[in-house]
Amino acid sequence: MAKVVRVLAVLLPLLPAALMAPAAAQPARPAPPPWTGSWETAPSGTAAALPGAAFRNVVHLSIGGSAVRVRLSNRLGTRPLRLGAVTVALRGAAGPAALPGTLRTATFHGAPEVTVPPGADTVSDAVPLPVPPAADLLVTVYTPDDSGPATYHRTALQTSYLAPAGAGRAADEDGTAYTLTTSRWYYVTGVDVRGPAAGSVIAFGDSLTDGNGSTPDTNRRWPDRLAQRLRGHRLGVLNAGIAGNRLLRDGTGPSALARLDADALDRAGARALVVFEGINDIKGTPQAYDPAAYADAYRTLVARAHARGIPVVGVTLTPYGGYPAWTPAGEEVRLRVNAFIRTGGAFDAVADADAAVRDPADPTRILPAYDPGDHLHFNDAGMAAVADTVRHALIGPRHSVAVAPYLSAGFTTPRTTG
Repeated sequence: MAKVVRVLAVLLPLLPAALMAPAAAQPARPAPPPWTGSWETAPSGTAAALPGAAFRNVVHLSIGGSAVRVRLSNRLGTRPLRLGAVTVALRGAAGPAALPGTLRTATFHGAPEVTVPPGADTVSDAVPLPVPPAADLLVTVYTPDDSGPATYHRTALQTSYLAPAGAGRAADEDGTAYTLTTSRWYYVTGVDVRGPAAGSVIAFGDSLTDGNGSTPDTNRRWPDRLAQRLRGHRLGVLNAGIAGNRLLRDGTGPSALARLDADALDRAGARALVVFEGINDIKGTPQAYDPAAYADAYRTLVARAHARGIPVVGVTLTPYGGYPAWTPAGEEVRLRVNAFIRTGGAFDAVADADAAVRDPADPTRILPAYDPGDHLHFNDAGMAAVADTVRHALIGPRHSVAVAPYLSAGFTTPRTTG
C-alpha cells in the first residue's frame, strides 16, 4: 500500500493541470418547450370492442410543434384495456394513408404496449414528429384483445378508418388494410404538441360546440374556426363539446361539473375556458327550470377554473324556437339564465352568442341564414358567427383587460379586432 501511495505522489504532479482542476460548472441545458394541447375530444360513451382491429383516427390539429404525444382513454371502460400498438403520422392527401416518412411508433415509458386500467387515461412518451398548424394527424390504435366496452366520442363529424385484421397494420403507411370507415373517434382523446405555443383555449359545451349542423370532414365547428382566428397568437383550441351533454346532471357523458377537470382544467397548457352549456338542461328530460341552479353551477365552474389561474368566458344560450322541445316556459328560463351570464358578474368575459345568431324578427329563433334546418344547431355560417363572438370576448378591447392577465405573455391584444 505504501508503494501505491508513493507512485501516486510521483504521478499526480505530472498530470495536466486541466485534469487536476475542479470540474467547471457545465452550462445548464435549456428546458424543453412546454407541452400544449393542440386537439381534443371528450369521451362521450362506449361501443362494443373489436378485438384484433386497428382504428386509424383522423384528427385535425390547431397548433404545431416539434414533437407530439397522444392521450388515450379507458375512462368509460369496465375492464383493463390492452393497447398492442399505437402509431402517429401526418395524413397524406386524403383517406387513411400516411404521408411517407412520417409514421412513428408511440411508446409508453419506453414500451410499445400499455394496459390502461378501467376508468383511467394514459399519455404516450414524446414522439419526435414535427407537425405544422392545421395538420391532419393519423392516430392508429391496435387492440389485440376483447377489453370490454370501448371508450369513444360519438359525434366526430370526421371520417376515420378501421382495419378489421389489424395485427401489424398500425405501422402501415399505406391505407389498403383500412377497408371500413367510422364516424367516431375510438380511444384517442387528445394530442399535445411541444413547441413555442402560448397555451390553449378550451371550448367546453354540448352539441353546439361538438359541431352538430356543420359540414362533416371540413373542420367548420366553431372551435375550429376560433383556432384559425387565434393562430397568429400562437394559441391552440381544444374542443371539449359532447352532443347531448348537460350542465346540471349526467346526460350524454358525465355532467359539465363532473367532467370539468378531466376534459378542461387538466389539459396541457390550458389558458382560458369558454363555457357554452345549459340548453340541454332547459329542453331535456327532466327539464331544469330554476335559474338559480344554473347560476350556482356557473359560479362553481368559474371558481374551480380560477383556482387554477384560468379565466372563464361565459357564452349566452342561443335560441331554439321551432325545435320540437321548445316551450314558452323554457324560453323564459333561457332569457333569465342569459341575464345572469351577461350581468351576474360570475364570468371574466361574456360572448353574447344569443345576440349574434338570433333573428331580430323573432328573437326566439336562430337567423335562417345560420339554421341548418333543425332550429337548434348552427350551419357553417352560424359556427363562424359564434367563433367571431368568442374571439372578441377573448381578445377584443372591451374584455381583454379582464382575460389577458391570466394568459401567457405570448397572448397580446391586437390593435384592432375583427
